[in-house]
Amino acid sequence: MSSPEIIKVSGPTVQAGKIFGCFMGEVVLVGPGKLTGEIIRIEGDTAMVQVYEDTAGLKIGDPVERTEELLSVELGPGLLGGIFDGIQRSLSTLADQWGDFIERGARVPSLDREKKWDFQPLVKSGAQVEYGAVLGTVQESEGIVHKIMVPKDVRGTVDTVSGGPHTVDDTVVVLRDGTEISMRQNWNIRVPRPRSARLPLKIPMITGQRVVDSLFPIAEGGAAVIPGGFGSGKTVLEQTIAKYAEADVIIYIGCGERGNEMADTLHQMTKLKDPHTGLPLMCRTILIANTSNMPVAAREACIYTGITIGEYYRDMGYRITMLADSTSRWAEALREISSRLEEIPGEEGYPTYLSSRLGTFYERAGRARIAGRPKETGSITVVGAVSPPGGDFSEPVTQASLRMASTFWGLDYELAHQRHFPAINWRSSFSLTYERMMPWFKEKVSKNWQEMIRETHLILQREEELSEVVKIVGADSMEDRERADLEAARLIREGYLRQSAVHPTDAYCSIKRQERMLFLFLDYINRMLEAVDRGVLVDTIQESPITERLLRLKETAEDKLEQEMEELKMYYSNFFKARLREG
Repeated sequence: MSSPEIIKVSGPTVQAGKIFGCFMGEVVLVGPGKLTGEIIRIEGDTAMVQVYEDTAGLKIGDPVERTEELLSVELGPGLLGGIFDGIQRSLSTLADQWGDFIERGARVPSLDREKKWDFQPLVKSGAQVEYGAVLGTVQESEGIVHKIMVPKDVRGTVDTVSGGPHTVDDTVVVLRDGTEISMRQNWNIRVPRPRSARLPLKIPMITGQRVVDSLFPIAEGGAAVIPGGFGSGKTVLEQTIAKYAEADVIIYIGCGERGNEMADTLHQMTKLKDPHTGLPLMCRTILIANTSNMPVAAREACIYTGITIGEYYRDMGYRITMLADSTSRWAEALREISSRLEEIPGEEGYPTYLSSRLGTFYERAGRARIAGRPKETGSITVVGAVSPPGGDFSEPVTQASLRMASTFWGLDYELAHQRHFPAINWRSSFSLTYERMMPWFKEKVSKNWQEMIRETHLILQREEELSEVVKIVGADSMEDRERADLEAARLIREGYLRQSAVHPTDAYCSIKRQERMLFLFLDYINRMLEAVDRGVLVDTIQESPITERLLRLKETAEDKLEQEMEELKMYYSNFFKARLREG
């Protein structure tokens, strides 16, 4: 190619003149350090290049080399358990080669080219194959079988198949037209992988968090946003979901968070055990680390890197949960790049296309039939944290996310300061897909589930109605029935909705355990309200040890729960009978 005549550096954006034949989205290598960049605008003979590394030191006259490739990720065995940066460079490989201080322009393969995988063929010579067909399998981790699928734009008749140990670059299948297929394929991160058909969101993704699963569940294949100010518990909630969610593969993206927070996440995640299988959690986890001190351009790319890897595992028929912490930092990267392109800004300086970009990301979530294998299904569930400045939910990123997501878990400063975890505000949160999932809850959990949830909401709503009265006259000046309503809401809040992220029993609560606990709480509350209506004093009820035992119920071991519940039920039944006889 001809050398560019002009290179003008402006922060992370390089303007190169007369780069003949280049195309939008093409990856180029900028300067003597061969910094990775992507062409994001072409005007005449000038291309704007988004560089994914620090551009300090670039000068006029430095070369820009074309690669004639799009910004893509490598897909194949070896992704699980990996820790990558925003453009899928393996951080462990970079650390092995460069130590703690990585040079600019460092380029390493995302997948290990040396490791051999035992390829087990599932097709024979003469088989007709096309995109999505499974050629064979590899045991990628103890719990995940990796399916080697026909890559895009490939179809034909199988000629030869080679089983046994192979590297990701070795040819494992040859078609009769001479096409060679290896275990590695590339995919452009900005192009969604095709689906045969989208499926309705009717199955919940159980997280083990009672306030989520009971009041505001997220559907398998749905999208949820977690807005909350600094210190409200977004990261802890996402890490808890990553550990306990009923998903086959977890993709955790640190998108522009503080370096020490991301380092702590990496440190913890690599040591956790999967509570469902007993295996190390990293056996089904992929981490993408991109901290706030890294170039903002890589922050913008890391979201697409993560969702593309998720789509790849979805096409194997797995349930994927992708957690992004946080999409606000991703939106800030869009704002930074837009300002350097001198585009007309929208609200608060964000680009006018912020909503459409968020939409193209969230729409890649979903439950679907797999292209090439329509009888099989897979799903991607996306949970994105939002960090609104000062906890202001009216800012553009939160509002744009609200329009895209089907589930909203609004975190509350006041609850967080009370050490209430998860600090999800039950007044502002919602789940738009709950009605579609209700048949599943009635079949798998309890036929009375809908009525139980409705009753729980009414109890919490009654507390909200009385809260203003309490502030004016005080709880002691209220009538006994009103005080009983407040006590009922306190039991639901403190005994049921509140959980401990670190308690060995309470950190995860199965959906069946949730049903049993909620049934007991509602039964006790109904008996308490009936007793108060018949003249039993609230003070008498509150002085009994029953309340404390109810609040401690969540700490009861699973194998002792039914026994404790039976004892409690008998205890408070006799208690209320005795008080009514005395009255």
